[in-house]
Amino acid sequence: MSIGAPVLRRSTPATAAPLVTPTGAGILHLGLGSFHRAHQAVYTAAALAADGGDWGIVGVASRSRSIVEALHAQDFLYSVATIAPGSTSLAIPGVHTDAFVGADQPERVIAQIADPAIRIVTLTVTENGYSYSPATQRLDLDDATVRADLHGGPARSTVGQLARGLQARAAAGGTPIAVLSCDNLASNGAHTEKLVREFLHELPGSEGAEALAFLDRSVSFPSSMVDRIVPATTTELRSRVSALLEARDDVPVPAEPFTMWAIEDRFAGGRPAWEAGGAVFTDEVGRYEQMKVRLLNGTHSLIAYLGALRGVGTIPDAIGLDAIENAARAVLRDEYEPSIEVPSGVDIRAYESELFERWANSALGHRTSQVGTDGSVKLRQRIPEPALLALGKGAMPHLIALTVAGYLSCLAPLPGFDPGAHAAAMTDGARERLAGLAATARDGRELARRVIGELHLFGDELGAQDAFIARVGELIDTIRRHGVDAAITDAVSASSTITKELQS
Repeated sequence: MSIGAPVLRRSTPATAAPLVTPTGAGILHLGLGSFHRAHQAVYTAAALAADGGDWGIVGVASRSRSIVEALHAQDFLYSVATIAPGSTSLAIPGVHTDAFVGADQPERVIAQIADPAIRIVTLTVTENGYSYSPATQRLDLDDATVRADLHGGPARSTVGQLARGLQARAAAGGTPIAVLSCDNLASNGAHTEKLVREFLHELPGSEGAEALAFLDRSVSFPSSMVDRIVPATTTELRSRVSALLEARDDVPVPAEPFTMWAIEDRFAGGRPAWEAGGAVFTDEVGRYEQMKVRLLNGTHSLIAYLGALRGVGTIPDAIGLDAIENAARAVLRDEYEPSIEVPSGVDIRAYESELFERWANSALGHRTSQVGTDGSVKLRQRIPEPALLALGKGAMPHLIALTVAGYLSCLAPLPGFDPGAHAAAMTDGARERLAGLAATARDGRELARRVIGELHLFGDELGAQDAFIARVGELIDTIRRHGVDAAITDAVSASSTITKELQS
């Protein structure tokens, strides 16, 4: 499709089939990225198709003007390309009614949260977006943006925007509203509520009192678990989608066929019929979170770091290597699975089998560098509890240690070790600090001690586990001296021995 082709619009022939047309906007979404557009927006389209209503979405991009400009040019339409080997199917959700850039219009974010027409605020701002201090387990009051938000002016942090918006809503009469986190955080609803309340308590005098009382009576913070692999959009995908549409779509989203959404059914201002799209409303969201964050995300991280160190660019290519597949199966079944409570009605063996099918989806091309990005935040959500559980039973979690060793080898390589281009492409807020620690470390043990034991990158409890720290250091040295395959063989063999001993 040439660049001069007509832009995707509601009048485009490919959209002749009836599109969802919300009668109004009842949802404000913070974090207008690919995942939201391939997940919550798709469920909302199914809900509106089944039940109608004014549950359109106003999307707020943190900083990306290109997405907002493209959506405005395309009548807020875009396509979701569901990609499987041998097939690509397109859907056009059509649920967004407006979009803007939060960094450009911070006052508008507050005004939208205060707008009584908005009854749900959803969030996909990543784990980094919550201004949370792992050291204090509270709102990060040392964060410059949070401090500025507390002292007035248009709020720019996510928690500041929520708190100031709810404060404005309370002052305007306070109609009920729900705040729904869709990020990979344990008990994400309670976590978000805690941070918002802490922000309001930090306001001077009694400034936050009215909003806190409003939260008590009219605001709910349900938890949810979201799951769908959504790789980065490529130029090739844009061309393919535009050819199928016979119109130019500048912001298509690729996604795998699998999708899951488990939600706690606590919505103070009502909700769409998301179950029409397959969402599960359950009291076991915590179990779904554990299953996804550990079995999927934890194993995914291992695959990404090992794959990058092996010089492999995509997750399917990485899991296609026998050594990495063996490591992934061992960490999932022997180290992560014992740490979770399986949700009622879930066949864990079928779920495990489906995970490996998803990772092997070669048509999707999910990159190891994308999955490995922001490991300093992601791994803290995924590894400490399973590792501590194993250590508490007297078993060394060798594959979780290998995950950390792979992460540090990618992001903070010891002097003289080159982890390769795919590792170099990973971004991480802690990279500079970790690289500084690695630059003067004599060996892997010293690097592991500095990062895990002194910096407490993965929490205080794991930072006190000397045997685990030593094991990570050993594996870093093995990767540097003998290569990642040798480290995989070492960890898998040791894990197999431990598993047999525990089972005997």
